Amino acid sequence: MEKQSDSLFSDHALEAPAELASALAPRAVRGHFDELRDGAHDPDAEATAESGSGIAAPWEEFFTHLGHEGFNDLTRRTANLARQVRDNGITYNVYADTNGPQRPWSLDLFPLIISPESWAQIEAGVQQRVRVLDRVMADVYGPQKLLADGLLPPALVQGHPGYLRAMHGVKPVGGTHLHIAAFDLARGPDGNWWVVSQRTQAPSGLGYLLENRLIISRLFPQAFEAMQVQRLAATYRALVEGLKAMSPAGANSHIALLTPGPYNETYFEHAYLARYLGLTLVEGSDLTVRDQRLYLKTLQGLQPVHGLLKRLDDQFLDPLELRPDSTLGVPGLLQAIRAGNLLVANAPGSAFLESTALLGFLPALSRHLLGEELLLPALPTWWCGERAAMEEVLPQLGECVVKPTYPGMASHGSFDAVLGRSLSRRELDEWSGRIMRQGDEHTVQAYLPMSQMPTWQDGLGGRARIAPRSAMLRVFAVASGEQTWNVLPGGLVRIATADEEIASMQRGGSSADAWVLTRDEVDHTTLLQPHLTPFEVAHRKRLVTSRAAENLFWLGRYTERTENTIRLARLTLECLNGEDQSSQPLLTWLTELAVHTGLVLPTVPAATQARRVFERSLIAGLGNSEVATSVGFNLSAIKSAATSVRERLSHEHWNVIVHAEREFFLRCAEHVSEGDYSPVEAVRVLEAASGHMAAMTGAQTDRMTRDDGWRLLSIGRHIERLGFLAGALAEGFETGAVHDEGGFEAMIALFDSTITFHAQYQQSRDVAALLDLLVLDRDNPRSLGWVAQTLRGRLAKLAGSAPTEMSALGQLVPDPSSWSLEQLCGLDDDGKYAMLLDLLNQCTAAAYHVSDTISATYFTHSGESKRSVGA
Repeated sequence: MEKQSDSLFSDHALEAPAELASALAPRAVRGHFDELRDGAHDPDAEATAESGSGIAAPWEEFFTHLGHEGFNDLTRRTANLARQVRDNGITYNVYADTNGPQRPWSLDLFPLIISPESWAQIEAGVQQRVRVLDRVMADVYGPQKLLADGLLPPALVQGHPGYLRAMHGVKPVGGTHLHIAAFDLARGPDGNWWVVSQRTQAPSGLGYLLENRLIISRLFPQAFEAMQVQRLAATYRALVEGLKAMSPAGANSHIALLTPGPYNETYFEHAYLARYLGLTLVEGSDLTVRDQRLYLKTLQGLQPVHGLLKRLDDQFLDPLELRPDSTLGVPGLLQAIRAGNLLVANAPGSAFLESTALLGFLPALSRHLLGEELLLPALPTWWCGERAAMEEVLPQLGECVVKPTYPGMASHGSFDAVLGRSLSRRELDEWSGRIMRQGDEHTVQAYLPMSQMPTWQDGLGGRARIAPRSAMLRVFAVASGEQTWNVLPGGLVRIATADEEIASMQRGGSSADAWVLTRDEVDHTTLLQPHLTPFEVAHRKRLVTSRAAENLFWLGRYTERTENTIRLARLTLECLNGEDQSSQPLLTWLTELAVHTGLVLPTVPAATQARRVFERSLIAGLGNSEVATSVGFNLSAIKSAATSVRERLSHEHWNVIVHAEREFFLRCAEHVSEGDYSPVEAVRVLEAASGHMAAMTGAQTDRMTRDDGWRLLSIGRHIERLGFLAGALAEGFETGAVHDEGGFEAMIALFDSTITFHAQYQQSRDVAALLDLLVLDRDNPRSLGWVAQTLRGRLAKLAGSAPTEMSALGQLVPDPSSWSLEQLCGLDDDGKYAMLLDLLNQCTAAAYHVSDTISATYFTHSGESKRSVGA
């Protein structure tokens, strides 16, 4: 039976939802605009509202469409929201900690509802402001008349670390400097919207707000349709079409999204946005500049790139001309831009526009450049580098916000914004002293009580309720063509925590969707391309970058390596505690394999010398990824490789990888930390991990497109399997374990062929039977013959060889069609299986040789040129 919702609304289920919200939802804090009731909260004045419920008409309509269960259904929807965030893998890494867990994206259940009248003011004001900013940037990197006329202080431009002298005199391809600009808006107590800050370098949020929209619109489908909420796709499409139209190759331009990589705090957004917009997701190492042109390194060779949507700060773009220690950029990138061969959105050098100090100069700049007054005001702002401004604002410091003039620039005295009202008298005096000593590094902005929107706090104090929270709206303007911009009808809403007045995701805040209502027809534009011809469809092929290919290759290798070490660890623990625990050949074989694969360190006494010490060392090393390269290390390596190609993996595949690693380390820590070295419990942990690996293998086998990237993943697995099985079999013959009853059975078990062997050969212990199944049987996926045959085929496919031809790379792998059971079973004068051991050594050497050759040919491009054409 489903549990009933426990909320403040449960006892009033029969009342109308709007009236119930009006009666039970707390009002906004005094002095803040109340979005729910469409007015500032003034307890000294009698509350009035046009609607009978006392709340704003749009919210009344929203609550009306909750359905027959009303507020009692919101707990279920909240659980669905959390599940969608988790299943979609939406994350925001607050500190970009490479070793820490990824933080799930925080999203509130209720959207911020914006009326058509409010949006008309915002849209017009944002369009005007982005025009001003683009012209300011054009002048600063051109004639610099604004500096000469005293309309802009040189300290805020040429003194800003984000000003790039290397870009002076460079006109951007397409004639537009700013293709995406973000404006952070807050609603004051009077109901008007104010600009608080602006972002131009690499503004984040376009991907997160889209994911917010998809989730919230599905949770409230009736309200979303009935309330005429404007759609977002048309603006995204205008952005992509605008980028292509302004790029050197026109409509056929290849546009890529440049990301710092998977450890960036907003990497999820980069991958999601690239997939949604149909752009190639690239890192700096994927790109190279040749003859002042930018190219993408792929398995098919170098592919030209005509436009970059960059998501990293300007200073990291080019280590030749900017930060020399940057590994995120591309050497020579600025020269490609100067040559007019590359469009970059936004044009490098826009960081100075993000200074809060600039807001105070924009009204005069708008009058000078456009002959217009700004339609959307900014909060009063004083740059303390001007003595008159500093003297005017210092007495008001307790009612203002102190911000850095050069945010994010440690060399220029950057610091976190400080709320004057939160400071003591002594602290205010200290800040006044700092400002007087280093005025140019400090900007003071008027404090604005942000409007408070209703949020659904599920289970606070044991009961769910509506709670007002301060909110800030980030609005985006995107270029649809030269000097034309569209404003995205929506935005990213950031919600402050209950005890904060600054809305920031980095401070533990949440987000919300923004619903812009329209009285006109809703735009149902889609990003789908319905006009592709059959020829275009047949010849569309996903590019596989060399970096992605390398990570897929190693994802395959580490997946196979993990399965092998799990199987070997289980087998070892079972043998050490089984009836064959005294078999010297068996223990010697297991010791050699355990040391070779990293299950135990070479300094650990062999199982033949100290069986229990060996066993305890093996168990202790399972979850130790710092000292041993055991199962835990390999699981972490899988996740690391998968993180770099996450955009190519299904949500299910990714979730299996994350859960496998997390559960394994948790269970290892639970027992090893307590000194519990029980082999029984260790085997259970390994069995659970084996189940996860089976799911992982299934996802790789059945849920990935068979392109060149997948082929390299498969090749990685088969290289690993070939080397491991050949080495294990050779060691079994060298140590004599194959001639021991326990060793014979263990060898079959390691090849995961126990059931098949006994079904075909019953209780035989004949070496010929073993070699027939484990070496020659090309119907057994665990046999060397099957692995070698499949690997040769994959390599030929990767190289684009004709069906009847074998590629040069494939010829490095021994051909199983030439293997003979009679020859392999032959003994030399010393009674050894010389030909068998020679073949096994060839297989092991081939695995290493093929791996090195693939790396040089397809990843580093340092070997002989070979281009993949796939199939």
